[in-house]
Amino acid sequence: MNQLPQLGKMLVIAGIGIIFLGALFMLAGKVKGIGHLPGDIYIQRRNFTFYFPLATSILLSLVLSLFWWIFSKK
Repeated sequence: MNQLPQLGKMLVIAGIGIIFLGALFMLAGKVKGIGHLPGDIYIQRRNFTFYFPLATSILLSLVLSLFWWIFSKK
């Protein structure tokens, strides 16, 4: 029974994180360059298109890791 407040706090933090991530995805289409960085893999053939945002994924991972590191300190 003592763990319920901690679970509630964790769910609230997760919800705020999901809202932030959703807002980030909504704004990412409007920011020039996000999703089209050098290092993103884009292959287009006649009947085939392959796109893998490698550099964008690495950048997003670094930013999220930084936020995690900052907010997880006690």
